[in-house]
Amino acid sequence: MLAAWIALLSLFTFYAFARDKRAAVEGERRTPEATLLMLAAAGGAPGALAAQQLFRHKTRKEPFRSLLWSIAAAQAACGLWIYLAR
Repeated sequence: MLAAWIALLSLFTFYAFARDKRAAVEGERRTPEATLLMLAAAGGAPGALAAQQLFRHKTRKEPFRSLLWSIAAAQAACGLWIYLAR
């Protein structure tokens, strides 16, 4: 169940990053950084990292980049802890 949640939220987060990148290029209304980070924190960090690299979106923007990587590291640590606790 957890894997399905992460997969679904990662796809949604990936889409949100793609939509924000398109909006940035076209000068349209942007998705707030807090929303993108919240999606990542809710379980969409894999999709966020993939989209960030694929679209080269917010790769140099600080503190966004550091916060995103911190979220991903915390989720990876939690995942490892859950895996080892089995």
